[in-house]
Amino acid sequence: MDEIKYLGGAALAYVGDAVLEIFVRERLVRSEIDTGSMSARAQKLVCAEKQSELCDKLLVLLDENEADVYRLGRNYKPSSKPRHAQAVEYHRASGFEAVFGYLHLTGGDARARELFDAVYDGEI
Repeated sequence: MDEIKYLGGAALAYVGDAVLEIFVRERLVRSEIDTGSMSARAQKLVCAEKQSELCDKLLVLLDENEADVYRLGRNYKPSSKPRHAQAVEYHRASGFEAVFGYLHLTGGDARARELFDAVYDGEI
């Protein structure tokens, strides 16, 4: 494991959440969606339920190291219960976000965009 993984699943997911938010917003700005509905659409695309749904598309694309990061994020045990998602969805979403956070922090932005494009294809 390299040093970035030592930040832990929660920290990687925290960064990954921001990375995904930027990717989604960039895609929405380029779409035909009117600006008035962009925020609502973005929230639906980055919520735990949606990320959990998209996990199956992501998991088949990951290399061994990325899959380890996914598991690190997924297995993180939060101190509180999620409010808007089932626990399993929240854990899967945390793993999903951790992958994007890890890639960003290790300079793998091109790989992060490649995964984002493949997973969110047809969603925006």
